[in-house]
Amino acid sequence: MSSRPSRRQVYSPPPSAQPYSSVPLASPPRAPSSQGHGSQLGHYYISQVGGPRPVQSRSRANSVEGSSQYHGGSSNNHGTSLYRTSSHNHGQRAPTHRRTSGRTAVAQGVASGQIGSGYGPYSYNPQQGRNPGVYGNGRFSATPSEGSASTHEHNGAQSPTPLVAPPPPQTTTVPQYMWDREPDLDDALHNPDPRHDNSWTPFSWRGWVNAFALFTLVCGLLFLFVGYPAWYFKTKDRQFHGYNIGGINGSGQIPDFPHLPLLIDPDTPKEALTRTGNDGHKYNLVFSDEFNRDGRTFYPGDDPFWEAVDLYYWQTDDWEWYDPRQITTENGALVITMEQRINHDLNFMSGMLQSWNKLCFTTGYIEVAISLPLSPQQFGLWPGAWTLGNLGRAGYGATNDGMWPYTYDTCDRGSFPFQMGKDGSPGSDVLQPNGMNLSSLPGQRLSACTCPGSDHPGPRYNVGRGVPEVDIIEAEINRTTSVGRVSQSLQVAPFNANYRVVESEPATTIYNRDITHINDYRGGQYQQAVSGLTEIDAKYYGGKNFGVYGYELWSNPDKRDEGFITWYSDGKPSWTLTAATVGADTVAGIGPRLIPEEPLSIILNLGISKGFQDPDFKHLTFPAKMYVDYVRIYQRPGVKDGLSCDPPKRPTKQYIKDHIVAYSNANVTLWANANFTFPRNSLLNGC
Repeated sequence: MSSRPSRRQVYSPPPSAQPYSSVPLASPPRAPSSQGHGSQLGHYYISQVGGPRPVQSRSRANSVEGSSQYHGGSSNNHGTSLYRTSSHNHGQRAPTHRRTSGRTAVAQGVASGQIGSGYGPYSYNPQQGRNPGVYGNGRFSATPSEGSASTHEHNGAQSPTPLVAPPPPQTTTVPQYMWDREPDLDDALHNPDPRHDNSWTPFSWRGWVNAFALFTLVCGLLFLFVGYPAWYFKTKDRQFHGYNIGGINGSGQIPDFPHLPLLIDPDTPKEALTRTGNDGHKYNLVFSDEFNRDGRTFYPGDDPFWEAVDLYYWQTDDWEWYDPRQITTENGALVITMEQRINHDLNFMSGMLQSWNKLCFTTGYIEVAISLPLSPQQFGLWPGAWTLGNLGRAGYGATNDGMWPYTYDTCDRGSFPFQMGKDGSPGSDVLQPNGMNLSSLPGQRLSACTCPGSDHPGPRYNVGRGVPEVDIIEAEINRTTSVGRVSQSLQVAPFNANYRVVESEPATTIYNRDITHINDYRGGQYQQAVSGLTEIDAKYYGGKNFGVYGYELWSNPDKRDEGFITWYSDGKPSWTLTAATVGADTVAGIGPRLIPEEPLSIILNLGISKGFQDPDFKHLTFPAKMYVDYVRIYQRPGVKDGLSCDPPKRPTKQYIKDHIVAYSNANVTLWANANFTFPRNSLLNGC
């Protein structure tokens, strides 16, 4: 019994594709068959359901009804043909035919739709549409099964009726199918007839549910992407200290970022992370530098918080040149060394370290641990630890012109040059006893009288700005007793008549009058100094022990009467001044000076000048070294923008950028030398 031929053995039509629905009843012209007779050829349609069918070829005259032959063989027509005999034609040999290459024939059959296209629920059945015409029954009518797709009856006695070939295809590969003229099947949600698809009613329950769902979805998205961010920004408790590099996070913990600078030094003892202020409030550590890593340098760009300057400090007539090489860290402390060495035609060389425009604070408590140079028997040096408003830069004269030491926000004669009236006459009530003017300052450059649209840093043109100075310590030695003492002061402008502030309680408080008293020096034509002098222990000299000094400052632009400064010496309060200490002075015709509201930068330096104390060169020895064990800053919880050089309420960044010549060239001594002018004063000369 012969087996069913493989796909390679089935004859495929020549390259000229026949219509999808027809299979030729005869192969292309060939040599006579083994039966030795030619026959008239016609088309006979075979269902393709279930896959390709073998090509059947017979003559009309000699066809035997019911026989189904499978043709195959070799290319020389002598090979054994593969065939199947029906019950009516046992043993009849099928004619031998040539065939094209197997793979090429299969590919052409697939491309023309004659192979593999009879499967699927909507397969096209060409047998059903021939007699009534090409577009008879639809393509979605029932497709005969593979068993019922036979093209003729086995028991019939006559040959099938020849059928006319279908119309030619529009292209060589795509035949004309009935689905080109029939609508697609659809579902109940859509009527393909546009005339019956336009119904609408406002009383549709389903429609209202859909509309409500869409409305809820839109509202939810709006709240998620608009409402919630706005609500969160408005209500969340901001942890401002955590926004800088290494700041405290929301839980009060200190982050650990290896190899990155931190605001809080990891070497800071745990017991130093919080403190209780003299005002009874809790203060949290927001910055510390323990200086425990030896060999640090402070040239420009070396450190994120500090920079050593390279300049001559002419403002106080110093005898030294400040050079960055004179500052380093060793044995767990910052060391500033003064040497007797000629530098820039000066006999001494020392160091000044600044945090200007890098590290500033607005309110809080600052503490430094310092060991003073040499001994109490060797006097004449000028060690200092102090703070300065960030709109001024120590050693850069132009930046301080008309700014230092103003801390004033009143539009009156206090902002005028020399504190004189509009007519240039000061009046005898504000003259010094020697007849000299009370002030030689050029007037407040950025006063509350500034005209609109003027060159002003903000936050508004009519907010008085300045460069106040608050000294943590300036150390000197009593020449008579050889006892060291520190001056702890606030420098202010404009000036009181006779430079006298309210020195009595409750405005001013001295905590231990045995070691602290108000300084007899109260100022001069360029500054008014509100200072207290406190004696210190001799053990805090020479680098062996460190005295702890600092001040606690509170200022509130909305409640300025609350402001105060309390200084500390040896870790204990020494004296306090309040807003009432530097209040308005009707004699001088000025308003209250402010407890500083400006962001304050930090300065550590070791100088020498006759203007501070006559040096005793007989006993002074060099090199002389000042040691700083640490610098720490604390602030109350909830303080906003308290550790910034550019806080929103007292911005500085853009103003510094716009006048960078003055802030980067120490040789420019006046604002006018930097090609800038003072804004007009509306009260003095109008706008």
